[in-house]
Amino acid sequence: MQNKGLIRLFAVILSVVCLYQLSFTWFAKNVEKDAVIYAESKAEATDSEELGKMEREYLDSIANTPVINLGFAEFTYNEVKEKEINLGLDLKGGINAILEVSVKDILFGLSNESKNPVFNEALNNAAQAQKNSDKDYLQLFYEEFDKASQGSVKLSDPSIFGNKSLKDKINFKMSDDEVKPILQEEVKGSISTAFEVLRSRIDRFGVTQPNIQRIGESGRILIELPGAKDIDRVRKLLQSTAELQFWEVFNNQELSQFFISANNKLAEILKVEDLEEVKDTTQTVDDEIDDLLGEVKDSVDFEAANPLFSKLFPRFPQSQNDISSVIATASLKDTAEINQYLAMKEIRALLPAEQKYAKFAWDAKATDDFIRLYALKSNRNDEAPIQGDVISDASQVFDQLGANPEVSMTMNSKGTKQWAKMTTANVGKFVAVVLDDYVYSAPRVNDAITTGRTSIMGQFTIDEAQDLANALKSGKLPAAARIIQSDVVGPSLGQEAIDSGTYSFIIALIIVLIWMVFYYGKAGIFSDIALALNILFIFGVLTSFGAVLTLPGIAGIVLTIGMSVDANVLIYERIKEELNKGKGLKEAINDGFGGALSSILDANITTLLTGIILYVFGTGPVKGFATTLMIGIVTSLFSAIFITRLLIEWYVNKERKLTFNTNITKNWFKDIDVDFLKKRKMSFIVSGIILVIGLGSLFTNGLNYGVDFKGGRTYTVRFEDNVSPPEIASSLKDAFESSPEVKTFGSANQLKITTKYKIDDYGVEVEDEIQQLLYNGLGAYFPESLSYEQFKPGDKEVNLGIMEFYMVGPTIADDIKQAAFWAIIGSLIVVFIYILIRFRKWQFSLGAVAAVFHDVLIVLSIFSLFYKILPFDMEIGQSFIAAILTVVGYSLNDTVVIFDRIREFDNKHPMWKYSRTVNTALSSTLGRTVNTSLTTLIVLLAIFIFGGDSIKGFMFALIIGVIVGTYSSLFIASPIMYDTTEKLNKKKKS
Repeated sequence: MQNKGLIRLFAVILSVVCLYQLSFTWFAKNVEKDAVIYAESKAEATDSEELGKMEREYLDSIANTPVINLGFAEFTYNEVKEKEINLGLDLKGGINAILEVSVKDILFGLSNESKNPVFNEALNNAAQAQKNSDKDYLQLFYEEFDKASQGSVKLSDPSIFGNKSLKDKINFKMSDDEVKPILQEEVKGSISTAFEVLRSRIDRFGVTQPNIQRIGESGRILIELPGAKDIDRVRKLLQSTAELQFWEVFNNQELSQFFISANNKLAEILKVEDLEEVKDTTQTVDDEIDDLLGEVKDSVDFEAANPLFSKLFPRFPQSQNDISSVIATASLKDTAEINQYLAMKEIRALLPAEQKYAKFAWDAKATDDFIRLYALKSNRNDEAPIQGDVISDASQVFDQLGANPEVSMTMNSKGTKQWAKMTTANVGKFVAVVLDDYVYSAPRVNDAITTGRTSIMGQFTIDEAQDLANALKSGKLPAAARIIQSDVVGPSLGQEAIDSGTYSFIIALIIVLIWMVFYYGKAGIFSDIALALNILFIFGVLTSFGAVLTLPGIAGIVLTIGMSVDANVLIYERIKEELNKGKGLKEAINDGFGGALSSILDANITTLLTGIILYVFGTGPVKGFATTLMIGIVTSLFSAIFITRLLIEWYVNKERKLTFNTNITKNWFKDIDVDFLKKRKMSFIVSGIILVIGLGSLFTNGLNYGVDFKGGRTYTVRFEDNVSPPEIASSLKDAFESSPEVKTFGSANQLKITTKYKIDDYGVEVEDEIQQLLYNGLGAYFPESLSYEQFKPGDKEVNLGIMEFYMVGPTIADDIKQAAFWAIIGSLIVVFIYILIRFRKWQFSLGAVAAVFHDVLIVLSIFSLFYKILPFDMEIGQSFIAAILTVVGYSLNDTVVIFDRIREFDNKHPMWKYSRTVNTALSSTLGRTVNTSLTTLIVLLAIFIFGGDSIKGFMFALIIGVIVGTYSSLFIASPIMYDTTEKLNKKKKS
């Protein structure tokens, strides 16, 4: 081997760099252990929230303090954290979300909230069409606008986009084709603004190693916050538009007469027809029941006479001191119904002329399940006198007593003048600070404020005040950002995933190391050393590039270990062949490495191409799997081809004897001569029968599609005791309007509950409602002491309740399905082209693609046949597609090695019959095929048995794929290639 010195130097440098990069992970863990010790010694309480708070305080105090001194450089804790290995959500807990900035809202805003019926019809129709289309919303809007307008109105109409706001860009004379590119740029600019606003909020959130990136030009933004524990806080931060407004308000005295009139009017409108039934019922029971029903009757009578006051409690002032900006209070559960009442035309007609545009708004936060109501002095255009764009700075501070958190704001010169004018006009009255249509405070103005500084005082925690200040400082979103896909993993489940992943990784590694020494003797030891270095390189490169390590990523590394053995097996089998020809040891080693190189490169390049396609089309864990797979392939090639050779040549150059087998294995797979082609008809029949049964199942039984492909919400819920899935489904039927899908997930006390209830609705309120319904429906199966807060996902004291939550909206579910389809088709096309280029015969490409197609169909068939029988999750989702594409790569790996040997024998022995060439090639590679497949299978079985519940289905697909892939490379790919070649040769002869 040439350039040994250079390769040795590169290997040493790479090893040192990888150790250096990985050392920061070790340093960070040590500092965090110190934080835990500090928290345990200082915290007065032992609950996780208090301990977590003390840990954060300790880490915040040393954030910018040097904690590591390497002699040549010092690093603060923040710098160390930035350099440690990135753990994904499934290993660390946290939230992964795809937000979609509403293009519909952007267009509505650009039109100045147009009332044009054609425009609004097009907006709504485009929103409906998007659920079943892969086109972007803007394109659908154009199509729907053309349908609705029929040329009667243009986009540049003054009532739509030819308005004052866009007068410098659009005039009423412009055609639709001229307006469209302008709207495209406006929408693009708004999405960019939304991205920057969200990035600014996340940067201030305090999570280490956050990731935020745009997904093309779709208006979608991917956000990953590993380690985030306060899930509700994250969701509110991401979805809040942060539209700050300052309003004058009506006081409770001014609204008193309206409420009385409204209550009486509602009593006329709402007719209660059940009273007579209650009276009739009371005649048929004994005296004790009569008394009880009498109380019920009184209650019903009051509600009938006072439909508004039975739910809303106005604050009628008894004296001057009782005058307040709070006009009423209500129970939180009644707010939706009260909103409906107050929005009725008959009720609004009761408002006097000066209150005609009154806008009712609730407090931002309830107290003891009760919430306050305010009346803002709105106007015809519903425009606040002062908007949030006048805020130049905001920060969390404490009140004058130093006890309660509040938000201090500084205004720019324009805002200072407006604020001075408003406060001067309202001395002795009230003004409200409103954010996203919720009132945060509505204090009395004692004196005019001319300094441009003001505060928002409310019932804040420190985190809430800090988030509000961050949102105000970052600016408001140009349109609502909805979470259309999210994955929430609790930290305890993440730790369990780390434990199971590490356990399976170590077991798989030990098995491979032992097997290589058992099969190849001393040469196996050198392979093991190269393998250990390969693992160091993989983790070092992952850390260097800031790639995220996920549980499927660990599976990818372990799979890479199995596949990296393949390169050494190929080399060692070739060396054994050369030795059997009578060559000397050094010559055999040189020819063995050289002869195996072509097969190794071809096999790994096809798998690498599959990994690239996975990376392009995948998201989240799938992308993590693809990343580790690609890195692993590159480092495996370097380790097997160069590191192993350096070690072997170093050993042999010392005139030491080296064997490539042991006394037990030296005669294994020796002098094999199997007529594989003779058995091809039988293999075609067997495969045909399996495929017919499988296709029948696919058409009748179908597949168990996960929420990735059909949309919905999935909750992994852990109980104290074992529970029955049918019983749980029945108990949740009424809450979710239909029975959810309930399956055991792992142990019998853990379930995966999937529902499509309100899947078209988005927002924090919807998520909270569904989780509350889940908590109420499952309450009987949990200890009475388990509160709703403990039940929700996040940092848990009690290891019960929602451990993981996954949501996919119907629109993105369609996109995921299409991406999966194109990923599989794309991989087949790429592979066909690559093999065609390498082997120069389309017959090779056809054989390889037919074998891959055969393997994919069999895996799909087995999942269709057994998903209702086997005791683990067999959902078809993104992870399954990753498994399918990995099966494609592995099957090709096997097939390409055999094709390489066929081509080699065909060139060496042109006079042989083609059937002899193919059979000899298959027989000569059988040792390698079985050895590699067994090693990989053992590795996969170790992960399947000892790994986490979440990847059992994923690993099962890979196990089936490896078995079928090995079979197809011997009995499908080569026979199809042979038959098509022979037919072509016969045609040429004839």
